[in-house]
Amino acid sequence: MSIRGLKKKQPKTFKVRIITVDAEMEFSCEMKWKGKDLFDLVCRALGLRETWFFGLQYTIKGMCTWLKMDKKVLDQEIPKEDPISFHFLAKFYPEKVEEELLQEITQHLFFLQVKKQILDEEIYCSPEATVLLASYAVQAKYGDYDPNFHGPGFLAHDELLPKRVLRQYQLTAEMWEEKITAWYAEHRGIARDEAEMNYLKIAQDLEMYGVNYFPIAQNKNHTDLLLGVDAKGIHIYSINNRFSPNKSFEWSSIRNISCSEKELTIKPLDKKAEVFKFFSSQLKVNKLIFQLCIGNHDLFMRRRKVDSIEIQQMKAQAREEKARKKMENQRLAREKQLREEAERAKEELERRLFQLEDEARQANEALLRSQEAAELLAEKAQIAEEEAKLLAQNAAEAEQERQRLEITALKSKEEKRLMEQKMREAELIAVKLVKESDRRAKEAEHLKQDLHDAREAERKAKQKLLDITRLNYPHMAKYPQYSPGDSRDANLDKGSTKLDLKDIDLKRLSFEIERERLDYLEKSRKFEDRLKELKSEIHALKLEEKQAGLHS
Repeated sequence: MSIRGLKKKQPKTFKVRIITVDAEMEFSCEMKWKGKDLFDLVCRALGLRETWFFGLQYTIKGMCTWLKMDKKVLDQEIPKEDPISFHFLAKFYPEKVEEELLQEITQHLFFLQVKKQILDEEIYCSPEATVLLASYAVQAKYGDYDPNFHGPGFLAHDELLPKRVLRQYQLTAEMWEEKITAWYAEHRGIARDEAEMNYLKIAQDLEMYGVNYFPIAQNKNHTDLLLGVDAKGIHIYSINNRFSPNKSFEWSSIRNISCSEKELTIKPLDKKAEVFKFFSSQLKVNKLIFQLCIGNHDLFMRRRKVDSIEIQQMKAQAREEKARKKMENQRLAREKQLREEAERAKEELERRLFQLEDEARQANEALLRSQEAAELLAEKAQIAEEEAKLLAQNAAEAEQERQRLEITALKSKEEKRLMEQKMREAELIAVKLVKESDRRAKEAEHLKQDLHDAREAERKAKQKLLDITRLNYPHMAKYPQYSPGDSRDANLDKGSTKLDLKDIDLKRLSFEIERERLDYLEKSRKFEDRLKELKSEIHALKLEEKQAGLHS
């Protein structure tokens, strides 16, 4: 046998692409695999144990269909593509998410799917609830709010609100972010799985949560109703209202559901109640409705039975895991708190260190300034000492100058006193001279008047004598040899002598007056010269007094 024959023949395979809400995976499947084989492979890859909630969905001819577990993959009506694409989605929903979703991966997958349905408006949510849900989604993604890292614009690339809500209110992206951040800041300390669970707990109370809608008709001609299948039962809605059902059939009140081609029959548990029949547009839709009804009914009955060993183990593991996570979260929270306290203490120490360094720097600068000031003060002290010596020397010189000035002042005072005395004497002399001048002027006037009177009397006397001579001796001129005439001539000579003597006295008096006047003028000139000298001396003394005052 050849070596090649010993080799095991490799089975033929085909490729599939599994698309979850947040990831994609590719697998190689054997040609003989059934739907359950592929589904189990995906669940193992995801680490998922709560497999009963999920299924593999594909789209064929515009209709969403679930892969059947009991049939071969390639025998089903699947898209002819390579690789074949399937969506791994939740097919059935729990009644109470907090009690039924045990694994964290299950919870995370439900969170992502429900969040997508809300954003795609497959589940209606009020604007207020969408903001709250968005805050829990942000908490699950980013953790605790930190204003140092989560500044304005950190949610710009996240899709958190349905477009319907954004269109309904005229708010900017910054305003929506501010509203979401206000709620987000209050979720501090909530772990990711807890934030996702809080999201699902709010979402499960929405009217359209977990409901699969199908158009139906109460007769074969009209499609005027909607049939909804969820975890609680079957609901009948009007075509324009998906919130409030017109009629509901809970799983506990349904006795039987039958499907035949396009007709689906619901038989209530109460045999007296009316049997509800409806028609769908296609047989595939009827089969899909019937498949969803069976799966939801099985889960409904399963919830109300005693848990299997596997479920009990999973619940115990979930409790242990929650307790462990709780302790871990508490430990992390405590460590985080201690770390924050340590960081605050570190920041405080750094701040204190910086403060001390700043104080040390300031003290060093102050010391340098003090040293510089001390050196400057020493220089100033030396300069002051030199200035003090110089001032002492100047003071001594000033004292000597003061003494000299005092002596000079005394001398000046004495000289001033003498000068004043001389001035007073000069003034007295001047007054006397003035008086004497006035007196002499008056005497000269009197003398001039007397001289004038004497000359006038002389003229009158001469005239009178001539007149008398002419009257007494008319012929004297004719007889010059007459002796009586000689006697008269003698008398006349005597009169002439008297007159000549009188003229001589007047001339002498006039000369004396002229001489005294000249003497007076000479004395006046000398006195004026003396007065000028005294004034110059007094002016010089005043200048010396002023200079002495300035020196002092």
